[in-house]
This record gives sequence, C-alpha cells and structure tokens, in this order.
Amino acid sequence: MGTHFCQFYENKKDLVDVLVPYFKAGLENNEFCMWVTSEPLSEEEAKEAMRKAVPNFDRYLKRGQIQIFSYTEWYLKGGAFNLQRVLNGWVEKLNQALAEGYDSIRVTGNTAWLEKRDWRNFVDYEQEINDVIGKYQMIAICTYSLDKCRASEVIDMVRNHQFAVIKREGEWELIESSEIKRAKETLRKSEEKFRSIFENANDALMYLDRSGRILDVNRRAIEVFGGMREELIGKHFTKHACDASPTCKDKRNIQCYHTLIKKCIENRN
Repeated sequence: MGTHFCQFYENKKDLVDVLVPYFKAGLENNEFCMWVTSEPLSEEEAKEAMRKAVPNFDRYLKRGQIQIFSYTEWYLKGGAFNLQRVLNGWVEKLNQALAEGYDSIRVTGNTAWLEKRDWRNFVDYEQEINDVIGKYQMIAICTYSLDKCRASEVIDMVRNHQFAVIKREGEWELIESSEIKRAKETLRKSEEKFRSIFENANDALMYLDRSGRILDVNRRAIEVFGGMREELIGKHFTKHACDASPTCKDKRNIQCYHTLIKKCIENRN
C-alpha cells in the first residue's frame, strides 16, 4: 500500500527539484505532508521554495496540511536518535491525518545530520520503516547526500527502499531494489500462469467486477454465449449474457448461471 524510496543528492538544488513537486502533488491530492529538513536546505529555504511553486502555499501551512521543521525536532528529539520512537511517530502522524480527513500522508526526512557512529542504527531503522510503510497509506522519501555516502552505504540504502532516485549526467533515474525486481518478475509469471489457465479452461469463465459487469471472458465463454469478446466486456452479466447471444441453446442452464453469479456478487459486497 505504501511507497518508500530514497533520493541521493549532490546539492541544495537537487533537493528542491525533487521535493517541491513531490509535496505540491501531495497538497493537491488532499494528503498531509511533513518535511523534516537538514543541511544543506533549511526550514525557511524549504518554505520559500514551496511558496514559489504552490499558489496560496501559506494557506496550506496555516491550516496545518503541511509541516516543515528541523531534524532536531524529529529524529533527535530528546537529544538522541531512537528507532522505535521515530517509527511510532510516523504512524501517529498518519492516524492523526486520516482522522482529520486527509487521504494519506506524504513525508521526507534528510539524513545529512547522521554521524558515522549512527549509520548502523539508521540502516536498521530504514529496514524497519520499509516493512512498516508497506502496511499504511504513506509515501516517504529519505534523502541522502552522495558526498557522505560510501559505495557500501549506497548499497545499504538501495536495498532498504523500494527504489532510489539518483542523478546521472544531469538526468534523474530510478534504480529498483533487487527485492522489487524479484517481486515484479514473480507477479508477471503468476499473471501469465493465471491467463493460461483462464483462457484454456474447459468451462465458460467470466471475470466480473463487484457490480456484475464483465471485465474479461475466456474462449469457452465466447463459444457458449456467442458474439465477440469486445461485445461481452463491459456489459452486465445478468442482463446481457443470454439476451445478446443468439447461439445460446440452453436457456435453463444460463438462468442457473444468472442466479449463482447474483449470489456471489451479493456475498462479495
């Protein structure tokens, strides 16, 4: 459900180029937005960049749809980084936003404040939050300075996010994690297997939405009901299947199908 990715940046402009349109889209989509800043972009600079891009930005700010504040108020609240406290904080912010009528939450946190001694704890945090975000209506970008990341640390972060955004020769590129690539390949193979079973089944099969409209039919269904696939798709099963099928011989069986499908739809709803 949620999306968790990271951005590797070189300078202040890189942050503005990605995060300003990211939050602009969130405000327009009735999402609660939260920007946790750190060097090289201050709170006031972030607000000013948003004002230039978003008409009436101060109105969003005043009503609390977007909050922008320093890492010291979030990651180091109380003077130290606490993994569980930060994770709980994100979930609390989400629940509060949903209770106030927002559709989801969109956040970012800059990690420029991280010291080398904190890195391993933060890697664990990123792994935890990657698991947490997948269960919630949340989009999160974690931003990392390329100047402060060694190759091994870049690998750590790509592994713990669904994908990474990085600029190469002046163009932004997406790098997917190996886990996401494997999941996509598994899904593709599963869909191909389902399609083969669906198409080659000896029984007439129809794929319906919750209202009973036909989304897809297999070859046997076309033989039973007659007509073309395009003529069946989009029609309501109980109103269309037999009436529009002059080749349909067994009206009694079709009526049984009608009754069965109606009960299935009622149970699903």
